Amino acid sequence: MFNFKLATVWSFLGTAFLALLMTSAAWGAASTQPASHPGKMVVLKGSREPYKGYLVEPKGKGPFPAVIVIMEWWGLNDQIKGVADRLAKSGYVALVPDLYYGQTTTDPEKAHELMRGLDQKEAIADLGSAMDYLRSLPEVGKSHIGSLGFCMGGALSLQLALSRPDLSGAVMFYGQPDTDPMALDKAACPVLGLFGAEDKGIPVAKVQEMAKELNEVGEGADIKIYPGAGHAFFNETRPSYNAEAAADAWSRTLTFLNARLKE
Repeated sequence: MFNFKLATVWSFLGTAFLALLMTSAAWGAASTQPASHPGKMVVLKGSREPYKGYLVEPKGKGPFPAVIVIMEWWGLNDQIKGVADRLAKSGYVALVPDLYYGQTTTDPEKAHELMRGLDQKEAIADLGSAMDYLRSLPEVGKSHIGSLGFCMGGALSLQLALSRPDLSGAVMFYGQPDTDPMALDKAACPVLGLFGAEDKGIPVAKVQEMAKELNEVGEGADIKIYPGAGHAFFNETRPSYNAEAAADAWSRTLTFLNARLKE
C-alpha cells in the first residue's frame, strides 16, 4: 500500500530546494522562448479529471518499451520534455504526465507551493493511469514499462515501484529516499538511484540505508553517489548542473533501462 509520509517529506524537500535554488535569482527568470519538441500532448484519465501528458515515440516500427518520465517540482516544462525526447532517440516511448494539471513555474517559492499541494495518492493514481495509457498503445503493447523521475519525481518513481507490480524498472534521480522495510518489501522491480554527495537535503547515510533495505527485502538497488555534485545535478538549466556527473548518470540510466526493459 502507498504510505509515503507526505507532509514530512514535502517539507524536507522544499526547505532543501529553497536553500539551493534561491542562491541565484537570475535562474528564477529562465528564458520563455519555446523549445521545439517532436512529441505531442495527449489526454489521460486523471484521478480527479482528465489531464494531459507529453508523449514522444521513437522512429521506426514498434512495439517499443516505454518509460514514464516524472517531472521535477517545476511542472511539465521544456527541460523535462527534453529528457523524454532523449529517451525516444534511444528507442523508448516516453510519456511525461502533467501532475500539476497545466501549471508550471520557474520560481522556487511557487514550485514549493505546487509540490506541497500535490496529493500523493492522487499523483500515484495518475501515474498508474499513465502506465495504463501506454499499455493501450500498439507501439507499446505488452512491452516492458519503466519509470524515471527527478527530485520530486524521483521520490514518486520509487513509490510507483512500490505500488505497481507491472513496473519493470525504476530510476530515481535525487529523490527523497524511503527507508521503511515494510514499504520497500513491496518493490516490484530493481531501483537505480543517482544522488549527489553534496546534496544538502538528502543525507548520504539515508540513501545508503535505503539501498541496504532494498537489497535485503526488495528487488535490489544500484546506487551511485557523485562526489562534488549537489541536488539537481542533471538539470542543465540550473546553476547546480554538473556536466560530468550528468553524463555518467545518463549512461547508467540507459544501461539500466536497456537491461530491464529491452532484454
